[in-house]
Amino acid sequence: MSVQFRPAVLLLTALAVAGCWSSDRPVPEGEEDGRDSGAQLTITGAGASFPFPIYSRWFSIYSRENPVRINYQSIGSGGGIRQMIAGTVDFGATDAPLTEEDLERIPGTLSIPTVLGAVVLTYNLPGLEAPVRLDGETLAAIFLGELRRWRDPRIQALNPGVEFPDRDIIPVNRSDGSGTTYVFTDFLYEVSPAWRSRVGRGNAVRWPTGLGARGNEGVTGQVRQTPGAIGYVEQVFARQNNLPMASVRNVRGEFVAPSIEATTLAAAGLLERIPDNDDFRLSIVNADADGAYPIAAWTYLLIRPHMEDCRRARALLDLIRWSLLEREDDVRALNYAPLTMEIRLRALNALRVVTCGPERTPVFDPAIRFEAPESGARPTEPEAERGHAAEEARDAERD
Repeated sequence: MSVQFRPAVLLLTALAVAGCWSSDRPVPEGEEDGRDSGAQLTITGAGASFPFPIYSRWFSIYSRENPVRINYQSIGSGGGIRQMIAGTVDFGATDAPLTEEDLERIPGTLSIPTVLGAVVLTYNLPGLEAPVRLDGETLAAIFLGELRRWRDPRIQALNPGVEFPDRDIIPVNRSDGSGTTYVFTDFLYEVSPAWRSRVGRGNAVRWPTGLGARGNEGVTGQVRQTPGAIGYVEQVFARQNNLPMASVRNVRGEFVAPSIEATTLAAAGLLERIPDNDDFRLSIVNADADGAYPIAAWTYLLIRPHMEDCRRARALLDLIRWSLLEREDDVRALNYAPLTMEIRLRALNALRVVTCGPERTPVFDPAIRFEAPESGARPTEPEAERGHAAEEARDAERD
């Protein structure tokens, strides 16, 4: 089923206010007693706002085509990890890799990559038409509170011939635990010794200066309404709000604007870096490749290795299979970069360890691997698994 881009963006705008997304649909007349709606399966998730636009689209389409409702709360990566630890959601979402301490509290949890995205620097400089160019050291100085005016010589040196307004710089950062913060501070940690020694990297850091806002939505809104502001967000939020995005200097000395192509180049060679145990917790910031945008990352779904409810487990894994194998066009439409097919297949094969029920039955048949066809058509998956969750849910609805 095709979905036009603009309605999805308008939907995102409305939903971002509430910070959550649900595929709940109105109960048709005559079904208010719940006899039919009660059979519909509900899956709950929470976490990163970085992938919120693409997850909203995927979950909406999947729910239209299957009797499965997905309720996802965009509360930040830190919140998603906490809810996984508390056991209050079926899946989590994070842009920041789980730490060893996290894994001690939720042992065996799988980090399944879904898409690649760019963290961009968006700003509000009324009257400035020229694109802004920045580098890591300058960004570190801005968010450390050491560089306070847009006409600072360090900014002018990176932007010869550009007439900046004589304004204060107002940095805007995330006030909640955030994978977007992790990606941005991971970049600053790699490029700035001053940042590394004074602040470090993490989901939440002690910001030396600036305004705080919750979620990518909150940072975008704060920048949009504050002349002189600069903040970091996933690029779809800047594009949705028609905010400019800075070009950032990469390892090769190139000033690169965020784009699908530049984000894809940042992930070059990523498959070879994944260890044999399928631990996908890898950083791709500051990639040493021509044309690579330097503040890029992939984002993860957090999946437990065992779930008690087999129907819920099959529906969740079928949702992931469907998203990774059948919805690449959605990824590009929302300005994310798709994972290579090899990485998507590897991620799906990593899910073969997931079991369900008292007998610990494998959700995917462990004897059958997801493989790309020789013809170059869409990859194949075990026939027995395709649509398993949807068929099971329909059977329950008929009962």
